[in-house]
Amino acid sequence: MAPLGYELAAGIPSVDDYVRLRVAAGLGGRTQEAAAAGLPNTWFGVLVAHQKEVVGMGRIIGDGGCFFQIVDMAVDPRHQGKGLGQCIMRALVEHLKAHAPDSAYISLIAVRRAQSLYERFGFRPTRGLGMSLDLS
Repeated sequence: MAPLGYELAAGIPSVDDYVRLRVAAGLGGRTQEAAAAGLPNTWFGVLVAHQKEVVGMGRIIGDGGCFFQIVDMAVDPRHQGKGLGQCIMRALVEHLKAHAPDSAYISLIAVRRAQSLYERFGFRPTRGLGMSLDLS
């Protein structure tokens, strides 16, 4: 349940909202073309709106059975500190618990400032080393 004045709903953002929110939340930019290609592959997503404007989002991507990753957790800074991130995470985790197999591996990459949010939902640092490849 979202705070008063906000609406939480399942869905994926438009390409424009996605690109805008990632930049506003400090997650780094993605091109319109990349967003247009990637967003339809969302397994499940959540949006938060305030006065018809999308101000928060979170997505789950994955193969639908073995592996899932929570990505694009973003709240517009003008709306942070109101529990919206918790609402988004709660909806994502509840959907995983209801629809993903018990044996699924669920991961995310947390920025340090958000680590405590994810820990509240049972996420712990992995034993392995997260790695990435930057194609730019």
